[in-house]
Amino acid sequence: MAASLPSAAVLGARAFAALQGLNRFSDEPGKLTRLYLSPAHRQAAEWTKGAMEVAGLTAFIDAAGSVQGRREGPVPGGPAVMIGSHIDTVKDGGRFDGNLGVVAGILAAQALRDAGIVLPFALEVVAFGDEENVRFPTHLSTSGALAGDYDPAWLDARDADGVRLADALVAFGGDPGGIAGLARKPGSVKAYLEVHIEQGPVLEVENEAVGIVTAINAQRRARVRVTGEAGHAGTVPMALRKDALTASAEMALALEGIAAGHEQAVGTVGVFQVEPGAANVVPGAVSFTVDIRSPRDETVAAMEAIVRERFADIAARRGVGLSITTYTKASAVPMDPTLQDALSTGIARMGVNPTPRRLPSGAGHDAMAMAALCPAAMLFVRNEKGISHSPLEAMTEADAGIAIRALLEAILELARREA
Repeated sequence: MAASLPSAAVLGARAFAALQGLNRFSDEPGKLTRLYLSPAHRQAAEWTKGAMEVAGLTAFIDAAGSVQGRREGPVPGGPAVMIGSHIDTVKDGGRFDGNLGVVAGILAAQALRDAGIVLPFALEVVAFGDEENVRFPTHLSTSGALAGDYDPAWLDARDADGVRLADALVAFGGDPGGIAGLARKPGSVKAYLEVHIEQGPVLEVENEAVGIVTAINAQRRARVRVTGEAGHAGTVPMALRKDALTASAEMALALEGIAAGHEQAVGTVGVFQVEPGAANVVPGAVSFTVDIRSPRDETVAAMEAIVRERFADIAARRGVGLSITTYTKASAVPMDPTLQDALSTGIARMGVNPTPRRLPSGAGHDAMAMAALCPAAMLFVRNEKGISHSPLEAMTEADAGIAIRALLEAILELARREA
């Protein structure tokens, strides 16, 4: 049945050609910036809709701005296997993050159609529009809409220019009033599969083209404010200083040690703002962020407790004030074991690796939202040095082809199990 499917090499070449077409659409000349509901997002959505139609899918842009395509199964309106990812980007982002998964789904649908393969279920491809959550303070809003977990308060959220999400959605051509109707009924989606670059270095270090995601990490983020006393850099003796910067620096190093002491955990200080920020003034206040992640909810909770205790000890010893405000809590989302095995079978059938690498995802993905609706799984693809959210993001045609062919084989395995 799979003999007439395109080779990995052909699929890789097709993927790179498609990505070149999709990535023409940007809000910033010379960069790839495609924010949710922007003019470039609309152009990319139209291009994606057209590509889906060429691949034999019936496609439309939905009320929230996602592009949905469907190939019916033997029972019209019956349950579907869905392939998805996103087409929004960060500012000055990379070519493959999200976009690869959308193109992979379209090319898989096209290959199955061209080979005349009839599946025992419907096949859908979805290009979500708000995975990066850069423009508005949302969280996986477009995939959440399909999963029935859309927060109506997001419609009143505003971007940096003061534009309401609801107004931007109307200007885009969407329909705020139609979002609730996007929620899929339980059982209407049999499985959700997502192909995505790893955004980390593990597969490259281990010389593996693809890997299977076991879970998407739990995550907590907090804003930390350290308050000391500003003073003249030349006249305040060292023993009498209440330096907010040195206290904050010690806290950042403490976070590094805490994360290193927990298996598969990471901890990051990504923002550091010093006040007043003058060369001749002892820093009087510092604001910084803390981001901690792990595949286990218990580990993240334990790390947060240790962080609070250690930071408080440092603040007391240095005589500075401290406030910690948690603003993001995301539980770990395990990927479905049966779908993981189907992906493993797909990889093994290609002769790439009979026992593919399994690893957690440190980054969030639309699969997190979709897992609340149906079984979900992800296939990671090696990317150069693990660099992502950057124009330096890179991968090979060969790896893209391997991933798409493995995806096809996994779909055929699901079909075989249902037959």
